[in-house]
Amino acid sequence: MDKQFAIVDAGMNDLMRPCLYKAFHGIVNLELRDNQESEEFDIVGPVCETADFLGKKRNLNLKEGDLLGVLSAGAYTATMGSNYNTRARPPEVLVDGNGYTIIRKKEVFEDLIKNEVIPWEQSNRDKKEF
Repeated sequence: MDKQFAIVDAGMNDLMRPCLYKAFHGIVNLELRDNQESEEFDIVGPVCETADFLGKKRNLNLKEGDLLGVLSAGAYTATMGSNYNTRARPPEVLVDGNGYTIIRKKEVFEDLIKNEVIPWEQSNRDKKEF
Protein backbone atom coordinates (compact mmCIF):
# COMPACT_ATOMS: atom_id res chain seq x y z
CA MET A 1 0.00 0.00 0.00
CA ASP A 2 1.15 3.53 -0.74
CA LYS A 3 2.00 5.92 2.06
CA GLN A 4 -0.93 8.07 3.19
CA PHE A 5 -0.64 11.64 4.39
CA ALA A 6 -3.18 13.59 6.42
CA ILE A 7 -2.52 17.29 5.82
CA VAL A 8 -3.72 19.29 8.81
CA ASP A 9 -3.99 23.00 9.65
CA ALA A 10 -1.19 22.88 12.22
CA GLY A 11 2.41 22.77 11.14
CA MET A 12 6.00 22.75 12.32
CA ASN A 13 5.75 26.44 13.20
CA ASP A 14 3.05 25.53 15.75
CA LEU A 15 4.73 22.43 17.21
CA MET A 16 8.48 22.37 16.61
CA ARG A 17 9.43 19.44 18.82
CA PRO A 18 8.73 16.59 16.34
CA CYS A 19 10.81 18.14 13.56
CA LEU A 20 13.58 19.37 15.88
CA TYR A 21 14.28 16.16 17.76
CA LYS A 22 11.60 13.65 16.76
CA ALA A 23 9.52 14.16 19.91
CA PHE A 24 6.48 11.88 20.05
CA HIS A 25 3.04 13.32 20.69
CA GLY A 26 -0.07 11.21 20.79
CA ILE A 27 -2.53 12.22 18.07
CA VAL A 28 -6.19 11.31 18.42
CA ASN A 29 -9.27 11.84 16.31
CA LEU A 30 -11.80 13.84 18.31
CA GLU A 31 -14.67 12.76 16.04
CA LEU A 32 -16.74 9.86 17.35
CA ARG A 33 -17.49 7.10 14.84
CA ASP A 34 -19.13 3.72 14.96
CA ASN A 35 -16.57 2.31 12.55
CA GLN A 36 -13.24 2.12 14.36
CA GLU A 37 -11.18 0.71 11.47
CA SER A 38 -7.95 2.64 11.17
CA GLU A 39 -5.29 3.20 8.55
CA GLU A 40 -1.70 4.35 8.87
CA PHE A 41 -1.03 8.05 8.19
CA ASP A 42 1.78 10.52 8.45
CA ILE A 43 0.24 13.65 10.00
CA VAL A 44 1.81 16.59 8.18
CA GLY A 45 1.37 20.36 8.06
CA PRO A 46 0.84 22.77 5.17
CA VAL A 47 4.22 24.53 5.33
CA CYS A 48 5.80 22.52 2.46
CA GLU A 49 9.04 21.66 4.26
CA THR A 50 10.42 18.15 4.59
CA ALA A 51 10.39 18.51 8.39
CA ASP A 52 6.77 19.71 8.53
CA PHE A 53 5.21 16.78 10.36
CA LEU A 54 3.44 16.29 13.68
CA GLY A 55 3.52 12.51 13.71
CA LYS A 56 4.54 9.62 11.49
CA LYS A 57 3.00 6.18 11.07
CA ARG A 58 -0.13 6.88 13.14
CA ASN A 59 -3.07 4.49 12.99
CA LEU A 60 -6.20 6.60 12.82
CA ASN A 61 -9.70 6.47 11.41
CA LEU A 62 -9.77 9.75 9.48
CA LYS A 63 -12.09 11.57 7.14
CA GLU A 64 -11.64 14.99 5.59
CA GLY A 65 -12.63 17.71 8.05
CA ASP A 66 -12.02 15.68 11.22
CA LEU A 67 -10.74 17.50 14.29
CA LEU A 68 -7.56 16.00 15.73
CA GLY A 69 -6.07 16.42 19.17
CA VAL A 70 -2.30 16.55 19.64
CA LEU A 71 -1.60 15.38 23.16
CA SER A 72 1.04 16.45 25.66
CA ALA A 73 2.20 19.42 23.64
CA GLY A 74 4.00 20.72 26.70
CA ALA A 75 4.67 24.00 28.41
CA TYR A 76 7.13 25.30 25.81
CA THR A 77 5.05 24.76 22.68
CA ALA A 78 3.90 28.38 22.52
CA THR A 79 7.35 29.84 23.16
CA MET A 80 8.91 27.60 20.51
CA GLY A 81 6.23 28.48 17.96
CA SER A 82 6.74 31.07 15.26
CA ASN A 83 5.05 32.94 12.46
CA TYR A 84 7.18 31.15 9.87
CA ASN A 85 5.69 31.39 6.38
CA THR A 86 3.41 34.20 7.63
CA ARG A 87 1.28 31.74 9.59
CA ALA A 88 -0.77 33.07 12.49
CA ARG A 89 -0.37 31.26 15.79
CA PRO A 90 -3.29 29.14 17.01
CA PRO A 91 -5.09 29.76 20.29
CA GLU A 92 -3.63 28.24 23.43
CA VAL A 93 -6.10 25.97 25.19
CA LEU A 94 -5.66 24.72 28.73
CA VAL A 95 -7.49 21.44 29.26
CA ASP A 96 -8.41 20.44 32.80
CA GLY A 97 -10.40 17.24 33.12
CA ASN A 98 -13.58 17.68 31.07
CA GLY A 99 -13.23 21.45 30.84
CA TYR A 100 -11.04 23.86 28.94
CA THR A 101 -10.07 27.51 28.94
CA ILE A 102 -8.62 29.55 26.10
CA ILE A 103 -5.55 31.19 27.65
CA ARG A 104 -4.30 32.96 24.50
CA LYS A 105 -6.46 34.05 21.57
CA LYS A 106 -5.78 32.90 18.02
CA GLU A 107 -3.77 35.39 16.00
CA VAL A 108 -5.23 36.89 12.85
CA PHE A 109 -3.43 38.29 9.82
CA GLU A 110 -3.77 41.84 11.16
CA ASP A 111 -1.76 40.77 14.23
CA LEU A 112 1.09 39.72 11.95
CA ILE A 113 1.32 43.02 10.10
CA LYS A 114 0.35 45.58 12.76
CA ASN A 115 3.99 46.61 13.36
CA GLU A 116 4.97 46.67 9.70
CA VAL A 117 5.97 50.01 8.22
CA ILE A 118 5.75 50.94 4.55
CA PRO A 119 8.53 53.54 4.13
CA TRP A 120 7.06 55.42 1.19
CA GLU A 121 3.79 55.94 3.05
CA GLN A 122 5.48 57.69 5.97
CA SER A 123 5.91 61.40 5.94
CA ASN A 124 7.99 63.14 8.57
CA ARG A 125 9.36 59.90 10.03
CA ASP A 126 9.93 60.21 13.75
CA LYS A 127 13.38 58.75 14.41
CA LYS A 128 12.44 58.21 18.07
CA GLU A 129 10.45 55.14 16.97
CA PHE A 130 13.66 53.26 16.13
